[in-house]
Amino acid sequence: MTPTLRFERRYRGPQDSANGGYAAGALARHAGGTAEVTLRLPPPLERDLAVEERDGAIVLLDGDAVVAEAAPAEVELDAPPPVSYAEAEAAARTHVPTSPETFRGCFSCGPLREPDDGLCIYPGRVREGVVAAPWVAHELSPEVVWAAIDCSGAYAVGMEGRGETVLGRMAARIERLPREGERCVVMGWQTGEDGRKLYAGTALYGEDGEPLAVARQTWIVPRGAFA
Repeated sequence: MTPTLRFERRYRGPQDSANGGYAAGALARHAGGTAEVTLRLPPPLERDLAVEERDGAIVLLDGDAVVAEAAPAEVELDAPPPVSYAEAEAAARTHVPTSPETFRGCFSCGPLREPDDGLCIYPGRVREGVVAAPWVAHELSPEVVWAAIDCSGAYAVGMEGRGETVLGRMAARIERLPREGERCVVMGWQTGEDGRKLYAGTALYGEDGEPLAVARQTWIVPRGAFA
C-alpha cells in the first residue's frame, strides 16, 4: 500500500495550505530524518497525499502533481551564539505581527493561535539580520520541531515583520527533541539573497544552550511583492 501524508487544518501556514516547515518535516521522516525538502506547490490540507520514491528522492504527490521532494542531506552551518531565554523574551516583545491576512493563523507564528493550539513563536529582532523568540516546547515530534524552526527565517530576511515570503526549500538536522516543557530559544539569521530568493539559517536551542536542531532555508518573495 502506498504511504500517505495528511495535513489537518490545524497545521496550516497560509490559510489554505500546510505550514511549510511542518509539511517538510513530515516528508523528511520518509527520507531518513536529516533531509533537504523542496516545496514545489503549497501542501494542500485535509486530503491524503501519496508518498513515493522516484530516482532516489522521496516525492509527495497530490494526484499527478508533485507537491514536494525530499532527499537525505548533510546540514552544516555556522549558527550565531544563542541568546538567553530572558533575551529571547525581550526580543519577542519587539515582534512585529504578520500583516498578510493569509498567515495570521499560522501554526508556528500566527497571532490568532492560542498556546494549546499553535506554537506561538513570535520572533523579534536581536540585531541586524538576527531574530529570536522563546518557546516552551510541547507536542513534540520531528515535524513540530521543523515547524518551530520554520518562520524565524522569514522574520530574519529583512521584510517588515514576517512579510509575504513563502518557504521554498528547507534542510534540517535534529540533534534531539526537546523535553516536554523545556524552555527553548528559537533563532533565525539572514545569510544572503539572490533576487527574489532570500536565504536564512535557523536553530533551536535547549535550556543548556546546546543546539537541538538547525536548518538552512530558501524563502521566495512572490512576484509583485516589491511593487
